[in-house]
Amino acid sequence: VQLVESGGGLVQPGGSLRLSCVASGSFFSVNIMGWYRQAPGKQRELVASISSGHMTNYADSVSGRFTISRDNTKNTVFLQMNSLKPEDTAVYYCNARIFHYSYQSFPSDYWGQGTQVTVSS
Repeated sequence: VQLVESGGGLVQPGGSLRLSCVASGSFFSVNIMGWYRQAPGKQRELVASISSGHMTNYADSVSGRFTISRDNTKNTVFLQMNSLKPEDTAVYYCNARIFHYSYQSFPSDYWGQGTQVTVSS
């Protein structure tokens, strides 16, 4: 299983970016997908997550500015980031919890390689 992220970059404060992450490989289904971020000197933190039924969860710091969505037919998750702030600068990681078999009790955890988001004037 591979998670491949795209869409990071440099943006000015107040700007927008859209991150994408595609899960590929051989598996039965993708359960929860999410985005985490890690700023220099800080711990990795949850930004947003979305279930296969499209139930979403957001960190307080991004609620109202970021929107997570997914396309189950393409095993893809998106993160639309608006009104970006310098404190949003971090490496953003895609996470997916994947069932390899229909009879698997607990999903396996996978991570993308990370994509840099820098918010600066």
